[in-house]
Amino acid sequence: MTVRENLDLRRLREFHSLNRLSDEQLVVLVNRAERRVHRPGQKVLERGARDGMDFFLLDGAVELVAADGRRATVTAGTEQALNAIARLQPRVYDVTAIKPCQFLVIEQAVLNNLLQSAPLEHSDDMTDGDMDADEDHQLLMEFYAELRSNQVSLPSMPDVAWKVRRLADQEDSSAEDIGKAITADPAMSAKLVRACNSALYRGYGEVRNVRDAVVRLGTRTTRQLVTVFAMREVFRSRQPQLQKAMDELWHEARNVGALAYVLAESATRVDPEEAMLAGLLHNIGAVPVLVHAEHHPSLVANPEALRKAITGLQSDISAAILENWRFPEAFVEAARHGDDWHYECAQDKPQLVDLVIVSRLHAQISAGRNEGLPEFEQVPAYRRLGALELTASRSLKLLAAARDRLDQLQDLLSPR
Repeated sequence: MTVRENLDLRRLREFHSLNRLSDEQLVVLVNRAERRVHRPGQKVLERGARDGMDFFLLDGAVELVAADGRRATVTAGTEQALNAIARLQPRVYDVTAIKPCQFLVIEQAVLNNLLQSAPLEHSDDMTDGDMDADEDHQLLMEFYAELRSNQVSLPSMPDVAWKVRRLADQEDSSAEDIGKAITADPAMSAKLVRACNSALYRGYGEVRNVRDAVVRLGTRTTRQLVTVFAMREVFRSRQPQLQKAMDELWHEARNVGALAYVLAESATRVDPEEAMLAGLLHNIGAVPVLVHAEHHPSLVANPEALRKAITGLQSDISAAILENWRFPEAFVEAARHGDDWHYECAQDKPQLVDLVIVSRLHAQISAGRNEGLPEFEQVPAYRRLGALELTASRSLKLLAAARDRLDQLQDLLSPR
């Protein structure tokens, strides 16, 4: 492969993970990789395959087809193409070229080795109590390499949530079918009936069974609420010290989810339940980091180092989890960029990622963690919620006025 460094290295830095490498490492990567070309209609990757390779789409467009028939198109240069195509193994998609395509193909083992020795970014906030910088950096790179090699155990979607989401996506599923799936989990049944009778969803009469709750709520809201309630079970650990960290993560997720719901209610064409779920899921990538940390006692014993590990890995892992759970791209985008104050979505209208970013900003302000936060007007997501006509003071007043609504939502998300 011929390399034009000034052009190729700059292009490669657009890809997630490759932007962690030094110029020297990128030259090594290019020389170890191969460039493959595919014609329209040609199969690129096959579902179920384990080939140990990463495919980065340089030019063209491909179609991804899942086992259930769902289809998605990925075009070079877009947000969806910034990761390796269908990178989980075994492959969960058939991938076919729909335009002339060009890929950079690299062995995962080679890329993982490069990532583990990637340069450590300078940090001005290191303290004497931190882990040694090299050890801290090595741990982060080890986590990242293990994730890419599928050695980190990603959490599974709770069974009842998976069944309900699958049924809700089937046109011939009835309220009775969905109700039966929920009834198999008594705890979930009680939560759904309680939610249906809460101030948020209360109708003219009290609902006493799951089927009637599904009818009143509708399939879409039922699917989102069941997933919301099931998420609490993901934030669990056998170690008391790590469970405390899990509880803090859930508390943060709950607050961001409730705030996103309230903001979505005030914006047009953004579904509040979807916004709440996106908020709850924004930090789910921290869960496998904490679980994996059980194998690193020195990390568990150093809360600041553990916080840095979570901060460095949470977004990528959150996105990987939601891709693995086959969530829509809007949720994946919110998970990957929800902690980036300066991210600007390519869509014209407000998206889930905008609501998550602004909700996180409010959550941190409410918790008194103002240090390092940007001004409201400096956050693109905040400006993009134009329908709200927000200013900093108006935004805070809106949430103050919605205090009862926030309290209702946080009560709904509290463990029972």
